Amino acid sequence: MSLDSRNLPTPDAVAQTFWQACLSGQLPYHLGATLLRLVASFAIAMPLGCALGIVLGRNRKLDAFFDSWVMLFLNIPALVTIILCYVWFGLVEGAAIFAVVVNKLPNVIVTIREGARALDQDLLEMARCYRFGQRKTFVHIIWPQLYPFVMGATRSGLALTWKIILVVELLGRSNGMGYQLHLFFQLFDVASLLAYTVAFVAVIQLLEMLVLKPLDSRARRWRR
Repeated sequence: MSLDSRNLPTPDAVAQTFWQACLSGQLPYHLGATLLRLVASFAIAMPLGCALGIVLGRNRKLDAFFDSWVMLFLNIPALVTIILCYVWFGLVEGAAIFAVVVNKLPNVIVTIREGARALDQDLLEMARCYRFGQRKTFVHIIWPQLYPFVMGATRSGLALTWKIILVVELLGRSNGMGYQLHLFFQLFDVASLLAYTVAFVAVIQLLEMLVLKPLDSRARRWRR
């Protein structure tokens, strides 16, 4: 297979396709639609998953009861969840966001639950001895220990979420990066496939370098 072929376009051809897609407004539009879904699903799944993870990690009875359910949802294929959401709720935006949240939520719960289980009991006992209130205990004792787990769930969850969103868009949306990639696949347009992929990966890498890495460094700052 030669480099300058339909199946393996040159970097110049991909760059030209990328530039034309930007000028036409198609790439920014579809990239924006995907990022909006990413933000919406992430904003729902992370706080909810953190809250449930902390509760399960600190309550053995609830953890024993819900552990099987968490493992069940953790192992259900994302494709099955997406199809069921579309069948039950229709091909609407709410169903797409819900499908992403359902797929991401168990991963967050499991990670944060392990962090809640690993909390230093001596520090918690000290907080009780000094009569810390619930808010002060959470801010000064619990949160610094959970923060690295939250960042771990955030970074791994972000990678998982955008991959699921692409499948969601491919199956049931009329815009977004997944929809466009499916269209390019039907047309065997490899240059556009690569151009759109590079654009989305670049945005995710910028988010990683400018936001997540600084926050992760802050999470480890208190450790010796």
